[in-house]
Amino acid sequence: MTNKTYHFNIGVDIAKQKFDVSFDDQRMASFENNLDGFKRLLKELKNKSETRVVMEATGGYEKPLAQFLQSQGIAVSIVNAKRVRDYAKALGRLAKNDRLDAEVIRLFAEAVNPQVMATASATQQALDALVHRRDQLVKQRAMEKQHLETVGNKEAVRSIKRTIDYLDKEIKRIEQAIKALIDAEPALTEKVERLSAVKGIGDISALTLIADLPELGRITNKEISALVGVAPFCRDSGTLKGKRTTWGGRAQVRSILYMAALSAVQFNPPIKAFYSRLVKNGKTKKVALVASMRKLLITLNSMLRNNTEWNPEHGNLA
Repeated sequence: MTNKTYHFNIGVDIAKQKFDVSFDDQRMASFENNLDGFKRLLKELKNKSETRVVMEATGGYEKPLAQFLQSQGIAVSIVNAKRVRDYAKALGRLAKNDRLDAEVIRLFAEAVNPQVMATASATQQALDALVHRRDQLVKQRAMEKQHLETVGNKEAVRSIKRTIDYLDKEIKRIEQAIKALIDAEPALTEKVERLSAVKGIGDISALTLIADLPELGRITNKEISALVGVAPFCRDSGTLKGKRTTWGGRAQVRSILYMAALSAVQFNPPIKAFYSRLVKNGKTKKVALVASMRKLLITLNSMLRNNTEWNPEHGNLA
């Protein structure tokens, strides 16, 4: 996939309350991480068609800014933090603070020309919000169920059960809202059906992938692996061959892929055979599982990109 080269690369180091911006070698600025801060940054961007704003994946703090900028026609790249850190080391920049990080992100963008993030539609943004809200509620329910196991007081038990009942109903309401969104857009329905046909990928996994990874099916397998954080980074030097590691990327997507891979290595024949072969060849189970996550992701990406179906017998793309 051809990636445009941008004349202006803006590096952003984003945190919960604020974000620091490196415009060029001389100009830095800080903004509040809210709508007012987003608008202030937008006013600073002069040639919008030739500008790309680049930030690291930070567990979700980057999403509101990225979505706002995209809605204003600004190109946005969200990059793997590991690649940026390695680039900083290559430059000999070992010092670390928010302002320096923003500058390194800008320099990294100028050197590497990272892939621009696909623009999420209004429906996709709504789906993203609902899927994440469901995830929050499910985690709250799990915590309440854990509390139930350790509480003996009857009134406390009744309180916990009432909370669980409320969360059950709220999760059901969110799921109904998600279904309504999917049903209203045939393209989304087709994507969910195509992805969930793969053993290990259920409807919720498919929805999370679609919501959190709009690039799925739009970029190369190598790019999608690096974006999610399942591409192995080598640690070789001379004759020393270090362990390959994965790092950074989109935590929510990796979490979904991890759970999907746990299921796939048991019930998905091609993934199971792939996993077993790696373990038989001496790979640790952890390494084999991460490789299975990557294989699963690449398969899903190829299916959407090539508009093909899952072949349950061989794992080939029919």
